[in-house]
Amino acid sequence: MRLWAVLALRVVLALLLGGSVFVQAVMVPLLAADLGQLAPEHAWLKAPLIAVVVLGVVCCQVILVCVWRLVTMVRRDTVFSPGAFRYVHVVIGALVAAAAVVFALACLLAPGEAVAPGVVLLICGVVLAVLGMALIVLVLRVLLAQAVALDAELKDVI
Repeated sequence: MRLWAVLALRVVLALLLGGSVFVQAVMVPLLAADLGQLAPEHAWLKAPLIAVVVLGVVCCQVILVCVWRLVTMVRRDTVFSPGAFRYVHVVIGALVAAAAVVFALACLLAPGEAVAPGVVLLICGVVLAVLGMALIVLVLRVLLAQAVALDAELKDVI
């Protein structure tokens, strides 16, 4: 991977991580204040909605840190080693956890009339998309395993 691509990816990852910290530090308290003005019949949604947002952001932060570590391994030419699997496994786990958090949001909003049924359906579509990303990373993990095995065979031959 070229140096400019690594630097560009690190800039994007740093901006995303900084943005996620901003969301946690500034936007979540503002969301909590706005949710304080919910109608009395929907007031019970305040704490669960804030928890869903915070947990979702944490899942994203975990993924960003793991991708940063994998980019570091690519730059050092050590990505085709067993150590890379740890980060790939964490990314898969964080994606599944994020899907569960989004599904919990759908379950919270489904009963009653807090939101239209179409919104719940859209949220379930997001769950499906996040699970799809987890499956894509799982396929890439299989490719990584094959590359690690091939790299080990080539080292044995040489």
